[in-house]
Amino acid sequence: MTTPIQPNDILVKAEALRNGLSTGFRDEIVKSLYTEAESIARRAVKAASDKKYDFDQKVDRLVTSPLTGLPIMLLLLGLIIWLTVEGANVASDAIATVLFTLGDWGRALFESINAPWWITGLLWDGVYRGLAWVIAVMLPPMAIFFPAFTFMEDLGYLPRVAFNLDWMFKKAGAHGKQSLTMAMGFGCNAAGVVATRVIDSPRERLIAILTNNFVPCNGRFPTLIMLATVFVAASFPPALTSFIAAGTVVGVVLIGVGFTFLMSWLLSRTVLKGEASAFTLELPPYRRPNISRILYTSLIDRTIFVLWRAMQTAAPAGALIWILANVPLGDSNLAAAIASWLNPFGLLLGLDGVIILSYIIAIPANEIVVPTMMMMYMGAGMMVDGPSTNEAIRSLLVNGHGWTMLTAINLMLFALLHNPCGTTIITIYKETKSIKWAALSVVITLGTAFLVTFLTATVARLLGWV
Repeated sequence: MTTPIQPNDILVKAEALRNGLSTGFRDEIVKSLYTEAESIARRAVKAASDKKYDFDQKVDRLVTSPLTGLPIMLLLLGLIIWLTVEGANVASDAIATVLFTLGDWGRALFESINAPWWITGLLWDGVYRGLAWVIAVMLPPMAIFFPAFTFMEDLGYLPRVAFNLDWMFKKAGAHGKQSLTMAMGFGCNAAGVVATRVIDSPRERLIAILTNNFVPCNGRFPTLIMLATVFVAASFPPALTSFIAAGTVVGVVLIGVGFTFLMSWLLSRTVLKGEASAFTLELPPYRRPNISRILYTSLIDRTIFVLWRAMQTAAPAGALIWILANVPLGDSNLAAAIASWLNPFGLLLGLDGVIILSYIIAIPANEIVVPTMMMMYMGAGMMVDGPSTNEAIRSLLVNGHGWTMLTAINLMLFALLHNPCGTTIITIYKETKSIKWAALSVVITLGTAFLVTFLTATVARLLGWV
């Protein structure tokens, strides 16, 4: 008598056979389903020529082609970054002028009523100036980047980006939709972390969350732009400065994307080991962007939301900066003493103690890194924007404080790879409901930044480049 086959026996056999299948078997299944559906529709439905569909097909042959898809994507990214660099500088200066003028009036008012100097300094030179810097530096880039990003999203281009990058994320053991969350991270990493909700798999969503910080947000662009302009573009004609600076920043961005793939690959084979889930992407038709929806989504849902969170963390950071700069210690102040203590560690990484302290202070908001560095380099008692010309900034850094090209390169790398800002760390905790994952995001990024800058500095010194 034959023993009947049990359901569990079928499942065991299926699992054994599944392990022998190629990694693309799910894609083949989906492809066959769509092919069969298309065949049935062709037999059953007769339709007149759809010119819009034909136009979409022609455009997709370019933007999703293996040869032209990635170059077009990089060209669009470079264009958006260039627009952000060019437009944000003018707007940031104007906003900073207005806000700092209001701050001077408020300070004068406190002085007129004989308020204690430390209250006046703490509130106006510390808290208020910190908030003013974050608003002036953060608002213009977001007001340019988020509408541009939302425009491409509404147009229907972003799913094509996911299509172009899907095979790379699949090789890294991650999900194709991570490309969309990574793109959102260019505007703000906290927004990129929230955007990972589109990924259904908890494991792959965690990979996207933990690696989102490897793409620079708009808060890190001021540092990257300053270094690219002062150290890289300075040797080129003035007419090319903005293009060289934008190209340098794009190059740094590509390094960050490379680290995103590398860290996704490592996580998917260690602490977040597992099988990549299927990703079936149906490309939507191109559509006319809705301007009112773009403005509301980009300015209200994204820009104002992120700016408010940044302001909440920037206020205490401004107070801390003022305290460190105005509490005397020996012949100097507390900030200088701590920077001096951190200097040996900073030099080991090709940086210095002022840079390390600036990043510690700027954990709440990356936007205050440059003004904090300038404050300490210039011996000021509050955050300042430094010299007014690129030549004067270079002279201050190189002649006054011993910066070299290694310092500039390693600061670019550190600005790209270092730990998430306070807003992003809080967002990671809220999205994962876990202190462990929020802490791991800091350990992964900061550990990578320390390792890369240490190796870069060591190799440069061994080869005699510095």
